[in-house]
Amino acid sequence: MTSPAVRARGITKSFGEVIALGGVDLDVPAGQVHGLVGPNGAGKTTLLGLLLGLAVADEGSLEILGAAVGGVLGVPDGVAGFVDGPGLYPGLTARQNLAALLSLRGDGKRRASEVDDALHQVGLTDVADDRLHGFSLGMRQRLGLAAALLTEPRLLVLDEPANGLDPAGKRQVHRVLTDVAANGTAVVLSSHRMDDLAALCHEVTILNLGRVVFSGPTSKLATESGDLAYRVVTSDGETARRVAGETPGLRLDGPGRAPALRNDPHALVVRGAVPAVDDLVFRLVGAGVAVRELGPVVPPLEAAFLALTGTDEPEPGTDDQPEDRVDLPSAPQLAEEAAR
Repeated sequence: MTSPAVRARGITKSFGEVIALGGVDLDVPAGQVHGLVGPNGAGKTTLLGLLLGLAVADEGSLEILGAAVGGVLGVPDGVAGFVDGPGLYPGLTARQNLAALLSLRGDGKRRASEVDDALHQVGLTDVADDRLHGFSLGMRQRLGLAAALLTEPRLLVLDEPANGLDPAGKRQVHRVLTDVAANGTAVVLSSHRMDDLAALCHEVTILNLGRVVFSGPTSKLATESGDLAYRVVTSDGETARRVAGETPGLRLDGPGRAPALRNDPHALVVRGAVPAVDDLVFRLVGAGVAVRELGPVVPPLEAAFLALTGTDEPEPGTDDQPEDRVDLPSAPQLAEEAAR
């Protein structure tokens, strides 16, 4: 049986009196994308830093690519990625950044075509000779991904890789990560975006206050959401409300609790389990009411996240609070230290 790319048991990490991670277990098979999510201060950055060898656990065992990670900084060859944004040189061009990182790693003799291929993978060919100080956040994220891909990793660890991306850039990154996993690389990524998780991840781990509150397939996570709120748009709002009020297992949300109504007389918001919503549709059709739109107000994965963590929706692009963070060095700093 092939060992998982990541196997963690009872990982604990504290900073003073703050427990960032309290007994975390994690399994990530090769060839899968694993999502790591949680509210601010949950411990995501700390765990990602451990996987990249930028911090050491206080207690517990950690195996990466079949090798035990001990009490010193560093991880086995084959691990790449970034935490808190990629470390890049703003005064260099995209192509020069990748060439410099290869040189610092001792791979300076690799062909320039490999750098071009990495830039093409992430959709940065047209700006390969532009300096980074003019790059957007999304472009920097993509260049950081290109830098990681150049190392041909077997474990790819990424902190909010879709942060700052426009729809085209996000599609490009999703395609790259899907292809990388299909070729056998394990990918661990943090994200606050439930749509990214649903599109990319085989499994997810949700952290809250440094502990795992869920770990498993995304399909199972969706079942943890309980009763969902659904926005229903019909041809006859008045009749639809009457029918919904008579449907067992459903309750109507008023305008104060349902911004999704948007003053639309043909729209209503109901809460209940899927079978009750199915029953509502059957009853509406039987009453001669056409259903023009039906969908969850909050996506199932996001609803499960909120139910499991008891938090409000996290702000996109935010991460752990300062007390939960490791003072992680940048990629250039690490590379320069290794070259000395």
